[in-house]
Amino acid sequence: MMRLLRFFGWTFVAIFSSLLLGLSGAFLYLSPSLPSAESLRTIQLQIPLRIYSSDDKLIAEFGEMRRTPIRYADIPPDFIHALLTAEDDNFANHYGVDLVSLMRAATQLLSSGHIQTGGSTITMQVAKNFFLTSERSFSRKANEILLALQIEQELSKEEILELYVNKIYLGNRAYGIEAAAQVYYGKPIRELSLAQMAMIAGLPKAPSRFNPLANPARSKERRDWILGRMYKLGYIDEARYQQALAEPADASYHVPTPELNAPYIAEMARAELVGRYGSDAYTEGFRVTTTTPSDLQEAASAAVRHGLLDYDRRHGYRGPETHLSGSNRNVWLDELNKRRTIGGLEPAVVTRVEGSGIQVLTRGGDEERVNWESMSWARPFINSDSQGPRPQHPGQVVKTGDLIRVLRQEDGRLVFSQVPAAQSALVSLDPRSGAIRALVGGFAFEQSNYNRAAQAKRQPGSSFKPFIYSAALDRGFTAASLINDAPIVFVDPYLDTVWRPKNDTNTFLGPIRMREALYKSRNMVSIRLLQSAGIDYTLNYIGRFGFDRQDLPRNLSLALGTANLTPLEIAGGWSTFANGGYRIQPYLIERIEDRTGKLLYQANPPRAPEEQPTPVAATGGQATTGDSAPGAAGSAILGDAKPAPANPSPEAPAPIAAERIVDARTTYIMTSMLQDVIKRGTARRALEMGRSDLAGKTGTTNESKDSWFSGYNADYVTTVWAGFDQPDSLGSHEYGNTVALPIWMSFMGTALKDKPPHLQAEPEGLLTLRINPSSGRIASPGTPGAFFELFKNEDPPPMAREEDSTSPGSLAKESAPPIDLF
Repeated sequence: MMRLLRFFGWTFVAIFSSLLLGLSGAFLYLSPSLPSAESLRTIQLQIPLRIYSSDDKLIAEFGEMRRTPIRYADIPPDFIHALLTAEDDNFANHYGVDLVSLMRAATQLLSSGHIQTGGSTITMQVAKNFFLTSERSFSRKANEILLALQIEQELSKEEILELYVNKIYLGNRAYGIEAAAQVYYGKPIRELSLAQMAMIAGLPKAPSRFNPLANPARSKERRDWILGRMYKLGYIDEARYQQALAEPADASYHVPTPELNAPYIAEMARAELVGRYGSDAYTEGFRVTTTTPSDLQEAASAAVRHGLLDYDRRHGYRGPETHLSGSNRNVWLDELNKRRTIGGLEPAVVTRVEGSGIQVLTRGGDEERVNWESMSWARPFINSDSQGPRPQHPGQVVKTGDLIRVLRQEDGRLVFSQVPAAQSALVSLDPRSGAIRALVGGFAFEQSNYNRAAQAKRQPGSSFKPFIYSAALDRGFTAASLINDAPIVFVDPYLDTVWRPKNDTNTFLGPIRMREALYKSRNMVSIRLLQSAGIDYTLNYIGRFGFDRQDLPRNLSLALGTANLTPLEIAGGWSTFANGGYRIQPYLIERIEDRTGKLLYQANPPRAPEEQPTPVAATGGQATTGDSAPGAAGSAILGDAKPAPANPSPEAPAPIAAERIVDARTTYIMTSMLQDVIKRGTARRALEMGRSDLAGKTGTTNESKDSWFSGYNADYVTTVWAGFDQPDSLGSHEYGNTVALPIWMSFMGTALKDKPPHLQAEPEGLLTLRINPSSGRIASPGTPGAFFELFKNEDPPPMAREEDSTSPGSLAKESAPPIDLF
């Protein structure tokens, strides 16, 4: 017996020593290649890029992984208990490795011949998730065990658990428990019920097999098993256990819904972040705050959408998107589910046609009614200038099986509609800083992610004329200068071509004051002003507004707006008129913060001053810079506000003064002239807004292919474009004041609601004189029709001649409301 005991004793010692030596050898062999467990304290989890409005509403989230890290202190105790019950109920007692679990896993391996479970603790899973691969091998398991032991030495149990719950994959792109709670239940983890927490706690073992969306029955079984274990371990009492068991499995897919629908803004911000940080933009948890407030962006989106729908209805119904044969409801539903909602327009299939309306099947499987009153506009579309007869009943518009579009009203009713073929873009800026306050790049991002506001270069037509007029004012012309509105013919003897520019309907008014020519949009006057000022001088002058010279034609067609420019560029240039003569640069991103809230970037654009400074008297009546045309006299007021160097600290950047590029008096006179465009010119429709502080200009290109309106007060400068992506006529009766202007009015009406009138303050150095309407000279006493006009001190008009006081001439008469052609 003693020999037998001695044998077993030495055998045990030998086996123990062998295991000890083996483990020691493995440690010595593997430990040099093991990462430091201490690095877990500073490890950076992948967090998506998030874009916000200026009032902190989520616009978009970009990144492969949906993750919102949560601190241990914010994890509900019920969830901790559920998770430990499901994954590692001995977590509080072991030192990273649970020998019982490992022995059970080894036994399963020996009995079955393959690995069934890994016997991993939560600490071992942390080691694997952060440092190792998912390969199933003995060497990886050894590394996992050694790392787990190190982690337990370096980190507290709370730190380990926090790392685990934020790292684990839980299905449907959700990483971490907070993201999973949002994906499956649409609310944060702290607001979930006990049953819902148990459901999420069951996911780490097999996110696909126990997924409550893909396998609801199996996920409920695991949930109930976890609840039973929690009850047996004393984490919950019987009442809570029974209540949780009785709760139905109510998980559903919750796509993170933006609080503000501004996809074009989001895409611009995303592209800028990728340009700054590369692929790290999607994983480093940057929080980007834009310059766009949610109320203005919503107003801009609604204005563009409604404006295009109104235009589209004026030109008739183009027919159903497709016709579905047969009457199989399931086939129809399958087709509906393939179609996306576009700009709020839902797809629907006509199921029944009646005299008072139609019944339609929507994607939700419901049949709803569309009243005839919402369909009566649907005359058959022939072309942009022609429609068929007005329909008398629904059967003349649709038939059963037609796939159409409907628009749901706030009260839930459906109205008949169609996706517009035309497009539009809107940009609104703060004219003092260039901050983008609203931007819409098209009818719907789902339809096309092409950003027409920032990418579409189109001819601005007459909305470009104010730059020509401003150059003329700084060249010595005045608002009262008489310019001949008469035909011009240009012949190129080398090309044997003739250019005969024209006004609307080929009418000509003869000598006409500059002010009147602008609000009547007379093309011949713009051409003669450009011709007189000089093309090189004017190109240099206009280039100061921020336009690329390559986009500006070096010929007289520039006067008619034949440059190729984006709405964003136009709005940026117009800001100079609104802010009193300063050049600004449009920008979108206000600040960038990292995952901890540390400020990485704070916008500090050149800004125009709040109060207009007293301008220095100009010499020669011109405003030029060093790159002006040879012989052009300079102005002492230009270049007097040089940009200050930026403060290197993002916390408190030093303010930068915007560069003055135009005489304040010039912009004041231009604003006065552009106000007349609204008071008595092509934008008279804007008088409906009841404001006295609006200035702007319409624009319509050849054959009405582009419709424009740019306008402002001192708070906002807004540009609207409308047209087809492939240039085509909007219709012979469509102009800047019929398509673009109503969109502009809708947006600006909301933006300026309850705001007092606000325009540039009158600068020093101006004269207000009574002039003769027929001669543009100072009026003598008793001159009929005389009125006041603004002049720079150095550019007063000449005194009236004797014959001026008795012959006011035809120019004193107002003609019918004009329509601009170019």
